[in-house]
Formats: sequence, C-alpha cells, structure tokens
Amino acid sequence: MSDIIRRDPRAEWIARNRLHPLHAAMQPLQHSWMGPNGVIRKNPHGIGFIGPNGIKRIDRSGAQQGGASKRSATVEAQMPLHQVPQPVFYICVVPDMVGGRLSSHDRDLLGLAHQLAGSDGAVLAVIFGEHKEITFANAGVDRLLVLEGDEFSGYAPEQRVQGLRAVDNQFNPRHWLLPDSRSGGGELGRRFAAALGERPATRVWQVKDQQCIGRAGAGLQDLARPVARLILAAAECAEPVSETRHEALPVELSTTVARSLTRIEDLGAVAVDPAAIPMAEAEFIFSGGNGVKDWALFHRTAQALGATEGASRVAVDDGFMARDRQVGASGTWVTARVYVAVGISGAIQHLQGIGACDKVVAVNLDPGCDMIKRADLSVIGESAEILQALIDAVAAYRNDAKRDAA
Repeated sequence: MSDIIRRDPRAEWIARNRLHPLHAAMQPLQHSWMGPNGVIRKNPHGIGFIGPNGIKRIDRSGAQQGGASKRSATVEAQMPLHQVPQPVFYICVVPDMVGGRLSSHDRDLLGLAHQLAGSDGAVLAVIFGEHKEITFANAGVDRLLVLEGDEFSGYAPEQRVQGLRAVDNQFNPRHWLLPDSRSGGGELGRRFAAALGERPATRVWQVKDQQCIGRAGAGLQDLARPVARLILAAAECAEPVSETRHEALPVELSTTVARSLTRIEDLGAVAVDPAAIPMAEAEFIFSGGNGVKDWALFHRTAQALGATEGASRVAVDDGFMARDRQVGASGTWVTARVYVAVGISGAIQHLQGIGACDKVVAVNLDPGCDMIKRADLSVIGESAEILQALIDAVAAYRNDAKRDAA
C-alpha cells in the first residue's frame, strides 16, 4: 500500500485557482517547456513574464508586490553573490536614510555607484547614527561604515562633514555620491564639496561615456561635463541593483572624528499636519475604500494615528475624499513605510500604486480579496469595530506614556 501514489484533490484545486493565497507556493519553478510539436511553450502567468504585446503580466500572488511567498524567497536565495575581496578603489555613497531605511532615491544612487565601480571597485556606504535597514546586501553595498555617536544625531551638517572628511582621508575614494534631495543630501553634499575644494556635479540624472549629465536652466536644459569626483545625483539616475546580492562587510574608521564647534542649534522636529503632506512624500498613509461605512470614525482614527489620509478610486468617485487623495495607477503612486488599507478590495490599479510601500496592513471583511493577499498583516472583521478598538488602544498607550513620564 505504501507504493501507491495518492492524489491530493485540494492541492490540485489550489494549483488551478490563481486567486487562492497558496497558489504561488503550489506552482513548479518551470517557466518553459517543449510542446508536442517541438515548439517551446512559456507560462503566460509566470512571475515577470512579458507577453507578446510587450505587456507585463500582473501576479496576484503578491510575489511581485513584496509578498513573502515561497517562490520569491527561493529566487532571492539563488541570486549570485558579488564579492570584491581586495578592492582597487572605493566609490563612497552617503544615502539620506529617511526614517532609518534606504529610500528609492538611495537605491538608485547605489545602482549608479556600481556602474562607476565596475568589477575592480567596491561600493562603500556611509551611514550616520542608528538605522533600521536590513537589506543593504540586496541594495548593492559591498562595505558598510556606520558613524555612531550623539554628535551625528539630529541636524548636524558641520559634524557630518567632519566625519566624511575622515572617511576621505582613510579610504581616498575615487568618487563620492550623494542624493541631490531636500532630505539632507543636497545640503550635505554642497557643504562637503566646499570643505574638499571640489566642484560638484549637481542634479545629475545620467553618467555615460565619462560624462555627467545634469539638469540646468530650471530643469529645461542638460549640462554635460567630465565625471566629477563628487556627484550629487537626482532620483532615477540609474537602475537599482536587483540581480546580485553583496557582502555588506562592516568597516571602521582608524581614527576618531574630531568634534567641531557647531554654530547651529537643533531645536528638534516641528509638528506638521499630516493632511498637508503630499501623498507621494507621506511615510504613513491611512487609506479608505468602499468598505468604510462610517467616514467620521475613519477621519478620527487617522487623526489619532497621525497618518496621512488616502482613498481608493471608488471612495473618491463617491465623493467621500478629494481627488488628490486617490491612491493607485490612476491617482498617486505612493512609497509609504506603512500603508493601512481599510475596506479596499485591491483592484489592479490600486495594487500597482502601492507596489513600493514597505509594510501593508489590510482591514477587510473578505479574507479572499487581493488586498489581503498583498498585505503583510491582515485583520478580518467589521471596519467600524476595528477602528474604534484602534482608537482606544492608541489612547491607552498615550495615557500609559504620560503616566510613566510623570
């Protein structure tokens, strides 16, 4: 009896049902095979498959949207390891690290660094203070230098310039790359260039044939110049690293960074109304859809959480939210660290718009909807009850914090 091959009808049904949450795990890794007539066949529903009309197929299993499926984990484990045991030179990158994590702009910068490094150079990432990033290896970091200390915390551009000068003296990198952004990289790069006596290439969007091409004339003209030692690059300056994983070996400075007499006093962060933050720049978005029945409760929950409000297209068309609050391919593409979807089923356009979000939380009555499959954390239940419980939990947490402070 043990030699009899038994079928599993439930597993076969899951393998046929593309909308089932376990569908991706049941699929074989074979993407092409030879048909009976000798013609190579391809799986039209495979991950990342480009159809005959040049249209990329959408995978609802969540593997392309950041879901933790077995297939995505297997693909990540099979990525080739890029090693530089004895680098001939270094390319230093100073990412913004907004929120303690690499942004899409930072990853573009690392991609540009690997173009300049080639096979002989190593990409050295310089990070100030504590961080929360765990994907330096997949982002393309060969060496990682973390400059810790209270003197680097907050707004301390003068002290950070001192740290970068110490790195420059020890590693003598061939190029310095910083993001030309409003999050600190633009100012820090210009201060550092003045300290080194270098003329930086600013607003660079392409490096090709030993030429830096940057925006000029209010963004209407391109300015080409030889590749500078210090480059302030714009977003989408290069494709991020996606086909290799790197060592991200920690390195340290051989000398201590001297403290500078700061002429700037950091008074801390200024409270900003979440409703005034543009959707594309929001770090925490609380979005509502057709499943929200009590919009007054929804607004109170967003205010209690301190989140920026968003909405699906259905909610906007019904007049519950303004058009500039619409999230999705037909609205605003968002890159929030946390995206909470309340009563949103997960249309294809909406899933495309939140594809770059770090963590997705879904609140829905339907456990089989596409948003539940995309979410990192799902809560199944009536939205009104869950939102009220969330408000109570936030209030209790703040009361405990006040009691401990007293």
